[in-house]
Amino acid sequence: MTTEMQEIAITEEKPLLTGQADSTKDAELAARILLDQGQEHSVETPHGVLHVTLHGTRTTRRPAILTFHDVGLDSKSCFSTLFKFEEMQEIVKNFTLIHVDAPGQEEGAAAYPAGYQYPSMETIAEMIPAVLQFFNFRTVIGVGVGAGAYILSKFTLANPDSVEGLVLINIDTNARGWIDWAAQKLSSVTSSLTEQILSHLFSQEELSSNTDLVQSHRDRINKASNGVNIELLWKTYNSRRDLNIDRNSTFKCPVMLVVGDQAPYEDAAVECNSKMDPTTTSFLKMADAGGLPQLTQPAKLTEAFKYFIQGMGYMASSCMTRLSRSRTTSLSSSYSMDGSRSRSRTLSQGSQGGQMPPSPSQTMEVSC
Repeated sequence: MTTEMQEIAITEEKPLLTGQADSTKDAELAARILLDQGQEHSVETPHGVLHVTLHGTRTTRRPAILTFHDVGLDSKSCFSTLFKFEEMQEIVKNFTLIHVDAPGQEEGAAAYPAGYQYPSMETIAEMIPAVLQFFNFRTVIGVGVGAGAYILSKFTLANPDSVEGLVLINIDTNARGWIDWAAQKLSSVTSSLTEQILSHLFSQEELSSNTDLVQSHRDRINKASNGVNIELLWKTYNSRRDLNIDRNSTFKCPVMLVVGDQAPYEDAAVECNSKMDPTTTSFLKMADAGGLPQLTQPAKLTEAFKYFIQGMGYMASSCMTRLSRSRTTSLSSSYSMDGSRSRSRTLSQGSQGGQMPPSPSQTMEVSC
C-alpha cells in the first residue's frame, strides 16, 4: 500500500490541498523507510525455507544483485556496511538487491532442535533457483563472502545461464585436506566455536590487535540466540567438497575475486585465480583490508565493483563518471599474459571524462 501511495505522489501533476500534501509526504516517508529497511520474505524451496530481504523496485529489466553471507554472519552484518556506503548508492539505485540468509542464520532465528540434519553446501545452492523464481528474476549478479562465495559458485556452475557476473570474496574452492581436518579437530577441542569462527573471518593481525570490529563480532556471536544453527553451518562448510574448477571447466560469466592481503584465505584465493579463465577473471588483492574487506574497505570495494558492473555494460558512463569523480584514489594494477610477462599501469579515478573498466584478465593490487 505504501509503495502505491508513493507512486501516486511522484506522478501527481494536479495541485494538492494542504491536508492531501501532508498525507502524501507521510506516505512517501514511510515508503522510504520501508525501502531502507528492506522487505523481508520467507521463500519456500524444495529443501526448506530461506529468509530473504529485498531492497529496491523489484524491476526485472536488469539482473538483481544477489548476496550470500559467510559463516558467523547474516546478510545484515555481512553486507550493510558495503551496500549502505554513500558511493555505492549510484549502483544500488539501478539494481534490485536480494540478500539471502543461509537456513537458520538470520538475526533472531529460532534454534534448530537436537539432531537436526542441516543441509549440505550443495543443497543450499540448490535452494537459490526458487528465490529467483519467487521474485521473477531470470538472472542475477552474485556477491558472496567465504561460505557464501562457495555456495554461489556451486549455484553458478549448475545454473550458468542464471548468473551474469560473480564477485567472490575470500573464496576457497578446495575441500578440507587431511592436515586442515586434523587442525580443525584440534581447534574444536582447544578453542570455543566463537574463536574458531573469528579465526575464519579475520586476519591474525586483527585478532592479535583485538580491533573494535573483531570485538563487536565476538560479542554478537556469543550473544546469538541461534548459536546452534551457526555451529551447524560451520560444520557443513568444513565438510564442503572440492569445486573441481580448472581452465577447461570454470565459470562462463565474468568473475571478480577479492581478498585482503594477509587474510585467512589469501592463499586459497590466489590458487583459485590460477585455475580461472584469465580473459574473464579479475583478481583484486586489497591492502589494509584484513579478513572482511567489505566491512573494512567499502570505498575500495565499491570502486572495484563499479568497474566490474560497467564492464558488463549495465551502468552509463555519465553515471559512473560522477561516482568516480568523488574518489581521488589511484588503483595500481598489474596483469600478465600466460603468466610469464607482466606490466603495470595506474588508473586514476580523478580523471575527467568516461573511464573504461580494467581489463577482466588483470590482477589489481589496491593500496590507499
